[in-house]
Amino acid sequence: MPELSPADFQRLRDIRAGQPELVRSVLDARHRRSLLADDGKLFIVAADHPARGALAVRNDESAMADRYDLLERLVTALGRPGVDGVLGTPDILEDLALLGALDGKVVVGSMNRGGLRGATFEMDDRYTAYSAQAIKDSGLDFAKLLVRIALEDAGTAPTLEATARAVSEAAALQLPIMLEPFMSAWQDGRVVNDLTADAVITSMAIAAGLGESSAYSWLKIPVVDDMERVMAATTLPTLLLGGDPASRPLETYAKWADALALPGVRGLVVGRTLLYPPDGDVAAAVDVAAGLVHSQEARGGFSTDAHDPAARLAGATTMDSSISEGSNA
Repeated sequence: MPELSPADFQRLRDIRAGQPELVRSVLDARHRRSLLADDGKLFIVAADHPARGALAVRNDESAMADRYDLLERLVTALGRPGVDGVLGTPDILEDLALLGALDGKVVVGSMNRGGLRGATFEMDDRYTAYSAQAIKDSGLDFAKLLVRIALEDAGTAPTLEATARAVSEAAALQLPIMLEPFMSAWQDGRVVNDLTADAVITSMAIAAGLGESSAYSWLKIPVVDDMERVMAATTLPTLLLGGDPASRPLETYAKWADALALPGVRGLVVGRTLLYPPDGDVAAAVDVAAGLVHSQEARGGFSTDAHDPAARLAGATTMDSSISEGSNA
């Protein structure tokens, strides 16, 4: 899609103010596609962070605060080859729909945003965004929820119960639903996810058993050590999640490539790492990830050649693979 102009944003504002009913009309008219690409893989760009109050990227605490800048970055990403879709809350997805950016894309509705980052009630993660029924009614393709399990926090119990209801509702509607589970704990006043292989496996086992049917359940998990053992823990289709920027990512890209080749792994979901690369080149960052997901050659061996686009990007981009997006998604 062409670059956005001030006129595009003026039209967006005018519709929201004067013709809000067009949001549903545009969604109803959206051209849809099959869930998986021809190679059976899926690459989703995530943009559901702002609704949880998570606006920071690296040292910029308000990097994602400018909605127009975020939308421009998302439209750039969605226009790149190999990008299958986008994950977001209603406000972001409806903006993108009105801008014409969702045609032919897999659209994933984010459900639980009530556990605001840093709140005393963060683990009591209410379902305050989409419901499964609303996702179905809006003609979206996929539901997504976050399941943080803190055994010492009583807020986990209602979150698990509400999640089970959401999974049951999605299954009844034949709506695929993506569960992003973590074993979590409070440390120094903040929620920290345990990214050991054993903890990830435990979280997967708990999440897979939620709801009255697992027929439409998918998992979204971080890339950690011993991924072969991790993936042996489930038969559910699984997507890998990206991480918050913090250090040079060459090794991380190689780990992604190795994990993407494992049985059961269906693709990748990445957000801020690609939308806000240090060099500002969103298209280049997205192209690297798309190549890892959809290119058999990329997945078969990760290049460290300085002339290779992935290696070049790795030298300019920073990421800490030990911190998942779910830690403050």
